[in-house]
Amino acid sequence: MVVGAPAKLETYRELARELRVDSIRCSTAAGSGHPTSSLSAADLMAVLLAGHLRYDFSHPDLPSNDHLIFSKGHASPLLYAVFRAAGAITEEELLTFRKLGSRLEGHPTPKIPWVDVATGSLGQGFPIAVGVAWAGKRVLDAPYHVWTLLGDSETAEGSVWEAFDRAGHEGLANVTAILDINRLGQRGPTELQWDTDAYAERIEAFGWDAMVIDGHDLEEIDEALGRARDAERPTAIVARTMKGRGVSFLEDKEGWHGKALKPDEAERAIDELGRAPLRTFEVAKPPDWSGRRFERSTPKLPTFSEALATRKAYGEALAAVGAARGDVVALDAEVSNSTYSEDFKKAHPERFFEMFIAEQQMVAAAVGMQVVGLVPFASTFAAFLTRAYDFIRMAAVSRAKIRLVGSHAGVSIGEDGPSQMALEDLAMMRAVHGSTVLYPCDANETARLVAEMADREGVVYMRTTREKTEVLYAADERFPIGGSKVVRGGGADDAVTVVAAGITLHEALRAADDLAKSGVKVRVIDAYTVKPIDGTTIAAAVKATKGRLVVAEDHWAWGGIGDAVLAALAEAGVSDLRYRHLAVREMPGSGKPDELLDAAGISAKHIASAVKELARGPGE
Repeated sequence: MVVGAPAKLETYRELARELRVDSIRCSTAAGSGHPTSSLSAADLMAVLLAGHLRYDFSHPDLPSNDHLIFSKGHASPLLYAVFRAAGAITEEELLTFRKLGSRLEGHPTPKIPWVDVATGSLGQGFPIAVGVAWAGKRVLDAPYHVWTLLGDSETAEGSVWEAFDRAGHEGLANVTAILDINRLGQRGPTELQWDTDAYAERIEAFGWDAMVIDGHDLEEIDEALGRARDAERPTAIVARTMKGRGVSFLEDKEGWHGKALKPDEAERAIDELGRAPLRTFEVAKPPDWSGRRFERSTPKLPTFSEALATRKAYGEALAAVGAARGDVVALDAEVSNSTYSEDFKKAHPERFFEMFIAEQQMVAAAVGMQVVGLVPFASTFAAFLTRAYDFIRMAAVSRAKIRLVGSHAGVSIGEDGPSQMALEDLAMMRAVHGSTVLYPCDANETARLVAEMADREGVVYMRTTREKTEVLYAADERFPIGGSKVVRGGGADDAVTVVAAGITLHEALRAADDLAKSGVKVRVIDAYTVKPIDGTTIAAAVKATKGRLVVAEDHWAWGGIGDAVLAALAEAGVSDLRYRHLAVREMPGSGKPDELLDAAGISAKHIASAVKELARGPGE
């Protein structure tokens, strides 16, 4: 043992005691929480905080700070106890845990400056930590280390193993997974219970070093954390612990998960742990490093004059944005030759991240990369983003800035059939808090919107089309997010308003041109921003056409453009409405794109028929 080690171990021991006491005190004050899950990991976090974490709590934005991510987010009493012990929050604030208006919510969120991401949904913090580490190694060349605490129960999540796979394959030695193997889950024992060797074998199969330790032996923990920081491969510390450690009536007892101690129970527990005045503990500062600075200029966007799929325009535009901005990165789930993010890969290979078919890890990595200031664009087939929807939902809770692009949307993809057709994506993305949903119809519109996405707050989603579409707009046209375009009509004699976007906008234009031959004038609106929908333009058009409205979309009839338009009209006070909603209502099959659009009732022929019906008026 090195000189001074006894004093160091005593510091760890006293800090662990305080972390346990504070975990009990704050959860008891709240009347809810997870104190027993916090007690099991208290020794691990005490040694990390006082011995190995490099973090300036007074300057949480320092780019050289380590990152501590509680993937085991329900152990928030322990995390907040760590903040109290570091002097970041006061005892008074600690006791506001779970109270209305408090920063200390039931599960951690970035309302607190020392929390990178929200981690209430198990299996998410660790994949995000991999993204933070990957950005640090590949793009930033950063000195920080990423520490993440996992519970044993969450290792049942597939996303955890996606993360082990990616980090192992990439050799991310700057990330350490600390597994709190306390044997008990919410309703009883976990699958492997205390079989720590089984955990280690599984983890090592993904190219990690795994160290099995006693998670309550402070000296073992200290040695393991030291080895992890200096390792040449990613390291997992598989720590056998005991749920409720330190309190005799809680230790390894079932039925206590998610239950706060009553006041008299808390007093008994604190008596067992030992009473002493609270103190703060010194945390090592990070090294001096000002971070990587990226040059930024106005992108020279490609321009288009011939028909092109919007997915291809996305790839070319993203490559151009990447040339102007070194902070832009691209992630893809092994379909880059279809989403055309391969154009970015060819131009900027050091900033392209291949996830293979791991959509949850892709979104998680994007969230992690934006934590350290990068601007991630993540793409795959729109249908497969549904696999990662919980990560997208939680990205909003994390206040994350990510850009998602889904290609191959709608029945218009053709022969591949319904398993590949995104028909839920607009509804799914509209439901995300603070999200932006874009659906361009041509290549120039796509390119302009990609550039705007880079600086947009929150979760931004763009839906792209597989089939080539005609170029409608000049290269210098502008497309502000939240706007729309009137692409046909606009006069006082317009009979019906047609709202569409993407592939059905071209169908609407064909219908409008055919109708014009018979003297029926149509006002066609390109709703390229589905959220926030341009309610002002649409309401004005509907009023001008005496309430006659057709919405046509290559999406299920529920939750997409039609619902967005109706909500906007209701908010604008438009009540006099004669409405036809053309959308996909029956399960599609395989076929040619034109055949499938027609079979779904959203082709030019069906749009023209709906317009004629409305233009004739009731009873005509």
